[in-house]
Amino acid sequence: MFDTKILDNSDRSIELAAELLKSGEVVGIPTETVYGLGADALNEDAVKKIFEAKGRPADNPLIVHISEFSQIEELVTEIPKLAINCAEKFWPGPLTMIMPKSDRVPMITSGGLDTVGIRMPSNETARKIISACGFPIAAPSANLSGSPSPTSAQHVYNDMQNRVPAIVDAGHCGIGVESTVICFEGRDSIRLLRPGFISVDDLKEITENVIIDKGVTEIVAADAKVASPGMKYKHYAPKAEITILEGTLDAYREYVKENSDNDTTLLVFDKNDADGLYLPYVVYGSTDEEQARNLFGSLRELDRLNAIKVFARCPSKNGVGLAVYNRLIRAAAFRVIRL
Repeated sequence: MFDTKILDNSDRSIELAAELLKSGEVVGIPTETVYGLGADALNEDAVKKIFEAKGRPADNPLIVHISEFSQIEELVTEIPKLAINCAEKFWPGPLTMIMPKSDRVPMITSGGLDTVGIRMPSNETARKIISACGFPIAAPSANLSGSPSPTSAQHVYNDMQNRVPAIVDAGHCGIGVESTVICFEGRDSIRLLRPGFISVDDLKEITENVIIDKGVTEIVAADAKVASPGMKYKHYAPKAEITILEGTLDAYREYVKENSDNDTTLLVFDKNDADGLYLPYVVYGSTDEEQARNLFGSLRELDRLNAIKVFARCPSKNGVGLAVYNRLIRAAAFRVIRL
């Protein structure tokens, strides 16, 4: 049990966070995507504490965060040319690349796989913490496993109070959904394992051969080995039962009128979507970028309202919208009704 402290992002706080991480503790850290639960990626005992704090399944791999490209060399056995091209274009930024891991990376960090996901965050505070530590940091989202990811230090505190010694607060996350995760197939193909702010169209600027993995929009078998976090288990979910309604606004409104009851809450793009339906609602944004930034906070708001049954408007499946859809279908345990 810890008396969890929320630190600011001053140089002194960064030093304190680095001291805790060097001593093998776990610290909540900001990134541009969501807040992460960080520990020394090369220290098995420290990484175990991440899984304990989150209640995370041990076969769910962690992403390793670096502050300089040179750090990648000790973590992998091979750097594909496409990976170098992606790093030059998208790093620092919300892109995770999966490559064959070196023996320096413990199996607990990679979820038992012989590959490891690596990214260089664009959040300046995150990179300062990594640099102050002098080692790469493994950092999954700083929430209890399965619940909505945190986009503020307060979200982390709500989930991790007494579980970690400190959380570094650098304000709300600018992007709001986890990083895009890719791997490489052959010399000229990229496979998208988890969509994020770096979209399919962005990746096609590197190579036209971008393959969207089936696991992006479909259920992955329970006994499957997955290379990316967020592919296998029910994720990002509030306590309510969410059903996604895919179709026009008129079709959404008609379905809600015919199928709602006193336990129904709506998850909508803007307040006008709920006009005349006389039901509690939560807004999560009118554009793909707004929805990405607001989705997890909106799912947490459903918990605050003690929502029981939720009818959610379906986001776009293009650009950043695909990332929002990917997270929402997992929060809904793949309950989708096509109107």
